[in-house]
Amino acid sequence: MAEAHLVDGMRPISRREELEDIERNKYLYEALDQNKREGLMLAVRARTISLVIIGVFLIYLNPDWSVLYYEVLIAGFLLIGWLQVKIGRVERSRAELLLILLDLALMTIVLVVPNPWDPRPWSVAMQYKYALFPYFYVLLAGAALAYSWRTLLPVAAFTTVLWIGAYFWAIEQPSDIAELSEKVKLALAGYPHVLDFVDPNFVPLEQRIQEVLIFCIVAGLLGLNGWRSRRLLVKQAGVARERANLSRHFPPNIVDTLAESDQPLGDVRSQPVAVLFADIVGFTKMAEAETPERIVAVLRQFHTRMEACVFDNHGTLDKFLGDGLMATFGTPEITVEDAENALRCAAAMHQEMNIWNEQRAKEGLSPIRLSIGIHYGTVVLGDIGSERRLEYAVLGDVVNVASRLEALTRELNACTVVSDKLIEAAGGAAIARDLDFIENGSQEIRGRDETVTTWIQPLASVAP
Repeated sequence: MAEAHLVDGMRPISRREELEDIERNKYLYEALDQNKREGLMLAVRARTISLVIIGVFLIYLNPDWSVLYYEVLIAGFLLIGWLQVKIGRVERSRAELLLILLDLALMTIVLVVPNPWDPRPWSVAMQYKYALFPYFYVLLAGAALAYSWRTLLPVAAFTTVLWIGAYFWAIEQPSDIAELSEKVKLALAGYPHVLDFVDPNFVPLEQRIQEVLIFCIVAGLLGLNGWRSRRLLVKQAGVARERANLSRHFPPNIVDTLAESDQPLGDVRSQPVAVLFADIVGFTKMAEAETPERIVAVLRQFHTRMEACVFDNHGTLDKFLGDGLMATFGTPEITVEDAENALRCAAAMHQEMNIWNEQRAKEGLSPIRLSIGIHYGTVVLGDIGSERRLEYAVLGDVVNVASRLEALTRELNACTVVSDKLIEAAGGAAIARDLDFIENGSQEIRGRDETVTTWIQPLASVAP
């Protein structure tokens, strides 16, 4: 059976689903992994500095040969830290778990095993009884900084096994101060609870269980917080990616509205839309005389300028088409200004091209001519593609006619050709003449039986 994890509070997902999620958010997980790698480096550097300081301080406190015992253990911690940098991983890794186990085992030795080179009488039980268990929290904090949230669970498990195992080992060890226990028992014969606390050779198990229980609770809370933070980052990245995808097609105000909707684009449907095609005239010939790098730079500038015109006039950028683009007005929602917005967008595009051509002239570059075709009518809106890749598309005869009208600009010596249906939807002949359009009669459209009544905008009307 595939391994399962709990996400979003209750819903279990399989390891396969988890891997698919990582693949969908590959770059995010790479960033998270890099962040954890940086956390590992930071934790190891911090522990190295701390251990060096502790090693020097111990020599100051114990200026004799017995301090070498602790210096050797400190060297062990430094070695483990170096290995963590070399072979530790931010996700699941057996090598990582082994290093964590060695780290915790070494800490247990430091806290439980008396210094064998210290000549002073002592007992293992007393060393263990008054050992500084809170030092394990230092390792736990370092693990939270350096590793995945999943790693905190084995940290808690390893610590529990090592600390309870040390208890059973400690109570079986002989004591150098066994006679002291007898004297304490005589002195505190009437105070058994105090005796349990004071007797240097007696270690209560309940207190040890309490220590590891609280440790496990803290480790669990830190792990839960790490899990929540990671899930939140993944969700936020998903939302940001969705908004970025929307922003490639819709103006910022529409993106905000769509982002707040559970089904922003709705089901497949039909509705009236204005469709605009824009294209650079003679691009193929221009490309032959330019380097590929220069052509790409020109296209990027062109697309950036035209995209702004579409969004400024409340349009939707359907797609870039090499040296052209397709935009729609009335998607995803219909407004009474859609047809007029399309006309205003065409005028803004020509004005922007005039500004750009003036800049190009100053640089000694030839002007670029833009041709536009617009039609208005009912289209089909919906997602097309496969389950792995869907694209929101605008389909129908209106799209084909708009593309053919753009191609007619060459034959009619016009910069813009629009259909009578668009002019009618935009408010009639008055707005057409206001934008320097003139009626051009019926035109045959390739691949279509019916003719289309057109209005054209002559080249002279948009000349700078």
